[in-house]
Amino acid sequence: MSDATELKTLRDGEDAAVAGAYSLAEILSQQECWKTCLMNLTRGQIVKEVTALFNHAGEWLFIGCGSSYYVALAAAASLKSLTGRSARAIPASEILLYPELVLPQGPCAPVLISRSGQTSEVLKAAEVLKKRNLPSIAISCVKGQELEKLATVTIALPADEQSTVMTRSFTSMLLALQFLAGQMAGNDAFCHALIAMPEWAGTALKPVPDQIRDFVARHNTFADYVCLGHGPFYGLACEYALKVMEMSVSSAQFFHSLEFRHGPKSVVTPNTLLIFLLSEQGYQAECDLLEEVKSLGGTTLVVANQANGRVRAAADLIVELPMRLPELVRLAPSLIPGQLLGLYTGLKKGLNPDSPRHLSRAVILDD
Repeated sequence: MSDATELKTLRDGEDAAVAGAYSLAEILSQQECWKTCLMNLTRGQIVKEVTALFNHAGEWLFIGCGSSYYVALAAAASLKSLTGRSARAIPASEILLYPELVLPQGPCAPVLISRSGQTSEVLKAAEVLKKRNLPSIAISCVKGQELEKLATVTIALPADEQSTVMTRSFTSMLLALQFLAGQMAGNDAFCHALIAMPEWAGTALKPVPDQIRDFVARHNTFADYVCLGHGPFYGLACEYALKVMEMSVSSAQFFHSLEFRHGPKSVVTPNTLLIFLLSEQGYQAECDLLEEVKSLGGTTLVVANQANGRVRAAADLIVELPMRLPELVRLAPSLIPGQLLGLYTGLKKGLNPDSPRHLSRAVILDD
C-alpha cells in the first residue's frame, strides 16, 4: 500500500505537523507490523503458555471497550469457528454493572483486551475477575502497564500507535487471538495461512488507498454512513462505523446486514453511504440486500474477496481483496478500507484524524 504524496511528507520529517500523517503511516505499516507480531508469537512461548493454562476452559470471554470490544466480537467468532468452543464478546462495563448476567458459573477463560493496558473499565473488570479467583489473559500493545499486573498471563504486541485512533493495534490483536485459536484447535493449516497472509495482503491492498481517497474526493460528505456485516464480519462492521465516527466526526451506524431491512432501511437516500462487508456464507442473501438498497437510491461501497456481476451492477465502489486464503484469515486486511474511509473523510472535512475532538488514547476515569 502506498500514497506517494503523503509518504513523501512523512519522509521529509513533517509528519507531526500534517493532519492525519500518523494515522496514514500506521495504516500503511500494517503489513510489516503483522509480520513482526506473528513472528514473535511463533518464536516465543506465550501461546503455548496460554494454551496450557486455559485449554480446558468451558467458555471463552473476550472483554474490551470501544475498538477493543469490536476486536472481541471478531475474536470470539473466530475462536468459536475454529475450535467449536463456546465464546462470547462482552463490553467491560457489563461485567461492572451486570456481572450476574454475563459471567458464567463454571470455569472460563477471560481475555482482557486493551491497547494501552490502562483502560479503566477493563482494569476494573480484571479486578472483578481476580476477586472471583478467575485466572485471566491480557492482550495489549504496551508492556508493563497495570493490566499486566492484574492478569495471569499477558500477550504483549509491538503494535502501538502515536495517533489517538486504533488501526494497526486492532488488526494485530485480532491476528494474535486468531493465531491462539488456531493453535488451540491444532489447525496448522490455518496458522500457516495467517503467517502467509501479510504477503498476500501486500498485493491485494496496494490499490486500496487510491481507491478510497478518490471515492471520497468525488462525493460530497455523506449525511449517514451505514456499515453492514454478518458472522465474523459483524465486529468489523462495528469498527468501520467507529473509525468513520472518530476520524471524521460523522454520523455512522452498524447492523447485522439483513437486520437493516427491519426498519433501518427507512434512512436510505443518495446521501447515505451503505458499506457492505460481503461474506462467503451469506454472499447471495447479502447481494439481495445490496440490490434492494441500491434500488432505494442509496450509495453503495462493497468490500469483498471477489465481486460477481450482481455486485458490480449494484455497487458504486468495489474494493476487491483477492486472496486465496480462508475467510477468517482475511478479516484483518478487510478492515483497512474502513480505516482509510475514516481518514480521508476526516481530511476532506478539514479535521485532524490523528487527534479527534473529545478523545484520548486511553479512557482513564477518576476513581
